[in-house]
Amino acid sequence: MAEERLLHMIGNAHIDPVWLWQWPEGYQEVRATFASAIDRMEEYPEFVFTCDSALYLAWVEEHDPDLFAAIGKRIADGRWQQLGGWWIEPDCNLPGGESFVRQALYSQRYLKSRFGITSTVGLNVDPFGHNASLPQVLRKSGMDSYVFMRPGPHEMTLPGPYFWWESPDGTRVLTYRIPHEYCSSGTDLGYQIDKSLAQLPADAPELMVFYGVGNHGGGPTRANLESIRRLDATGGLPRLRCSSPRDFFDQLVASGVDIPVHAGELQHHAVGCYSAHSGVKRWNRRAENLLARAEKWASVATVLSDVAYPAADFERAWKLVLFNQFHDTLGGAAIEPAYEDSRDQYGHAVSLAGEAFNRSVQTLARRIDIRQEPDMTPLVVFNPHPWRLVADVEFEFGGFPAFGARAVDDSGTAVAVQRTRSRATVNGWRRRLALAADVPPLGYRVYRIHPSGDTEGAPGITATDTRLENDFVALEIDPETGWLRSLCDKVSDVDVVCGGSHGVVVDDRSDTWGHRVRAYDKVAGVFAPRSVRLVENGPVRAVLRVVSEYGSSTLTEEYVLGVRDRHVEVRVTLDWHEKQKLLKLRFPTVLSAVDATFEIPYGHLARPANGSEEAAQAWVDVSGELPGGRRAGLAVLNDGKYGHDVLGGDIGVTAVRSPVYAWHEPKELDPDELYTFQDQGRQEFTMRLVPHGGDWRDASVVRLAAELNQPAFPLIESYHDGDLPAVGSFMSVSDGSVVPAVLKVAEDGPDALVVRAYETAGRACEATIEVLGRPVTASFGPAEIKTFLVPRDGEAPVAETDMIEW
Repeated sequence: MAEERLLHMIGNAHIDPVWLWQWPEGYQEVRATFASAIDRMEEYPEFVFTCDSALYLAWVEEHDPDLFAAIGKRIADGRWQQLGGWWIEPDCNLPGGESFVRQALYSQRYLKSRFGITSTVGLNVDPFGHNASLPQVLRKSGMDSYVFMRPGPHEMTLPGPYFWWESPDGTRVLTYRIPHEYCSSGTDLGYQIDKSLAQLPADAPELMVFYGVGNHGGGPTRANLESIRRLDATGGLPRLRCSSPRDFFDQLVASGVDIPVHAGELQHHAVGCYSAHSGVKRWNRRAENLLARAEKWASVATVLSDVAYPAADFERAWKLVLFNQFHDTLGGAAIEPAYEDSRDQYGHAVSLAGEAFNRSVQTLARRIDIRQEPDMTPLVVFNPHPWRLVADVEFEFGGFPAFGARAVDDSGTAVAVQRTRSRATVNGWRRRLALAADVPPLGYRVYRIHPSGDTEGAPGITATDTRLENDFVALEIDPETGWLRSLCDKVSDVDVVCGGSHGVVVDDRSDTWGHRVRAYDKVAGVFAPRSVRLVENGPVRAVLRVVSEYGSSTLTEEYVLGVRDRHVEVRVTLDWHEKQKLLKLRFPTVLSAVDATFEIPYGHLARPANGSEEAAQAWVDVSGELPGGRRAGLAVLNDGKYGHDVLGGDIGVTAVRSPVYAWHEPKELDPDELYTFQDQGRQEFTMRLVPHGGDWRDASVVRLAAELNQPAFPLIESYHDGDLPAVGSFMSVSDGSVVPAVLKVAEDGPDALVVRAYETAGRACEATIEVLGRPVTASFGPAEIKTFLVPRDGEAPVAETDMIEW
């Protein structure tokens, strides 16, 4: 009988703080919606309001203390259910792993400090897909269950409306997919209930239906609540009860019903959002990495120099980043003026990170003992990673008048240095050098730069206008196509690429979200090379520049091969002027029977090589069989792109899309209207190509991607006495598959540091992380994320903790 079933009616008001409006409008709508919810509670004693996004409570707290107090009372009596446990509903594919941790860290601590509660149910009703690492992040942030809506039943088949969702490390959370819609009209709910029941199994005893006016806020209305009373009294429907997701999940578990398991990600919806608005994607990646770098060095400076750790500045910066990871903002779906706000807010976050980082490294550098030498310029190179960094660094200075330069390290050993083009277009006195650095783990090294008439020395690379080769890698450019004719890993003796199109232009008539798109494959044309020539060659590196054109657009790619590199760096400058088109940078290979692997937040995931558009973080790899049967692969790394595909053995990186801003189907474009198209003009980004034998684990792909996104930092210094040596190291890790991504001061004060690390190869291991002289040894399961509290008191034990540091 229908009456034996129970529908938990979940009153909510999903609020987009930014979308078709800017954030001040969203700010006001939060206040109005929350005031309405409090009023409905006075009128309907059965009404329970479900809310997420702790940021909204912080907004109310800062400008409406009476409303904030009223909300606090309703949280205490259980009728205001604060779910989500995150600062905002972010895009759940594009932020880095640490961003998801910070969503929970700041939100859960805020809720505990203000209301004495934490959220135990994750809630992301509107984002466009959910990465596979989330169950582990949710569990280790205090949440045992999760609610989402997209992808819908037409986009992904799941074992039922509720299931255990399992991440690659084996962690599970109890998960529910909202049927039909998370919001409703403000009128009678009969239609909402009917449409929801049509998507739900007829034999499930208890289910959830969400209602309330949403997106621009509003929440449950009197008409909504009156209709719940009326429909519950009429019979013929399941019983209706104003409820909460927490009650639903608790009763589901208590019922003993069999709950199926789904392992892996929840995709796909709105795949165009992986690449819409290149600017916000690049701002986000840069801010995440600069904050991580600043926290590491601020922690070191706090311990070594008693410099106050700028915890408040870091929290402020992170919250700006988290706010702009809202799914419509980071997904590129908001109106154009919203991105002026986003640019400024990301810029503020980056500025705070930059100030903290500069203060920290300057404090450490002034303590290094650097003796004066005639005509010598000291250079201190800082490595932000807990492993040895062998990399070429570029720096500018206005030092000695000699045209050339030579360099030595702290032991007096000669180091290769090479003149390159200055960023300043002046007459001679400002110059830029590339130096072959070798810096210890999370450490620094002092180099001494001297004037020299013999700048270049013997070239370290065989280089022509179409070919670059060192001891490890050889590449050849086809001047007819502008693409690689050959890319050989000489160590493994494998050549992985084949000829073909590289800069592929695709017709893209989809809306801003890319609704109903699974693959971008309608080729409109290709970029044709205009010039291929060698522009730099010396003892550090060689650079080969390819300039190509399509329509009104120009693609410039500089292939950079360092003497010591096992990869090729590709520095891209794109001047794009196409509309309703998309640029794929394709990397064809000769591989067959491939495994396609994509980096996801704090992990990796294998996906079919079927050409579908996929979200990835900083790298994608194809590994498979060469003609003849040997195994090899190619990894493509990036510093700010998220949309990718793998078709057979070919990798495609979506470099740029050009839809109209905030254009949602079924709206059709008016040919007589004036529209603004995304991503018009100039942008820069960098990729790395890593050919390898075996699979990606054999090629240090994870570390190389981290080094691309957090490069070494060179600091021009001066002469001074000091108590620090010319080379120093403060953190290291023993196992190559474990990446310590975070070093920070603990949230509860400067007496302890926090280290967060994750296993990257999908294999159990034991690793020792050395942190400022203290060893942290732990066993990691495959894909496991661990957080450690490391007291500064050497007698106090190191302890594993959760992501909230409790």
